[in-house]
Amino acid sequence: MNSVKKLAVIFPGLGYHTDKPLLYYSKKIAARDGYEIREVPYGNFQKGVKGSKEKMEEVFLSALRQSKEILKDVDFSLYDDVLFLSKSVGTAVASAYGGRHGLVTRNVYYTPVEASFQFMTQPGIAFTGTGDSWVDWHVVRDGCEKGGFPLYVIDGADHSLETGDIDKDLENLREIMAKTREYIRCGTTYASEGGR
Repeated sequence: MNSVKKLAVIFPGLGYHTDKPLLYYSKKIAARDGYEIREVPYGNFQKGVKGSKEKMEEVFLSALRQSKEILKDVDFSLYDDVLFLSKSVGTAVASAYGGRHGLVTRNVYYTPVEASFQFMTQPGIAFTGTGDSWVDWHVVRDGCEKGGFPLYVIDGADHSLETGDIDKDLENLREIMAKTREYIRCGTTYASEGGR
């Protein structure tokens, strides 16, 4: 029997590490579906990034450099299915990293920032909230439309896709993870049938 080798790489956000809900549960879903998990724990960023394009660019470039170092020993050619799970600035980092290394990836983009869209060329799905103070959700909608990415918009949700109403947030999280699982499994089936 020919088994498919699958890798999921987790690119966190600026203050949104891999043990916060979106990345924590999505990596558990990927692991359960047979993906080897590789986290990219970049960090040591300056403060006061929000609202400053210059500082955001510095954070992006630093995270990209750190990602290259952290992932230097990964031979992506060994995998039939490479999945990137990314959050916020991590969506730009994951996309730029994949592009610079000529990788074929599938992506789950949680709350992409505006700068991400210049690098997002690989297929994926995206999530954003109408109350996101880091990026206007209309910018995300327009970027997803141009790039052909299915977008799921959470009404009233902030940059963490939370509304402040715990019951509503749990309900939303369940729906977000259902869409994530559906996307991950769709690719698993596709890869196992020999598609790319």
